Amino acid sequence: MLILASSSPRRRELLTRAGIAFEAHVADVNEDLRSGESPTEYTRRLAREKAHAVAKLRANDFVLGADTTVVVDDEILSKPLDAADAARMLRLLSGREHEVVTAVCLISPRGAASPAEEDTRVEITRVYMGKFTDAEIADYIASGEPMDKAGAYAIQGIASRWIYKIEGEYSNVVGLPVSLVFRMLRKAGALPS
Repeated sequence: MLILASSSPRRRELLTRAGIAFEAHVADVNEDLRSGESPTEYTRRLAREKAHAVAKLRANDFVLGADTTVVVDDEILSKPLDAADAARMLRLLSGREHEVVTAVCLISPRGAASPAEEDTRVEITRVYMGKFTDAEIADYIASGEPMDKAGAYAIQGIASRWIYKIEGEYSNVVGLPVSLVFRMLRKAGALPS
């Protein structure tokens, strides 16, 4: 059985749409950025911590942890703290390109087909945004959509009107690089070949 160590409804939806059976189990980990941590190190650490926290409880199952962040000018944009923080992030992204970094960690149960107990990988997608006005930012924040999203936007929602190009996997920007996860699950023996 695959256990998704996440409370994210977007990750759940992506796995469901891909036809990958799973159960969800929320991982309770501290998501504070550590001093000097790069975006890749940060997401890798959180994906690993989430997976390991749940694997302790579900030792006989495959456990998948993931973490996504948005990066612009080497600044990590996690979920906004409040409306003012969301507005700050959206102003930073307006008319610019940025990266969406997602790390995924798959922990295999003892005795699984894979010789490795843990497989952690990172997917990066470049996103190009058009400019938006302060009024558009205010309206977007009022919709509530940006408040629980890394970088304060959802590519699959209202913000799609400003995104004119991406380089990389679309589902990564939503919160989980599905094709990468599928390959990892196959390699670990969690899915039929």
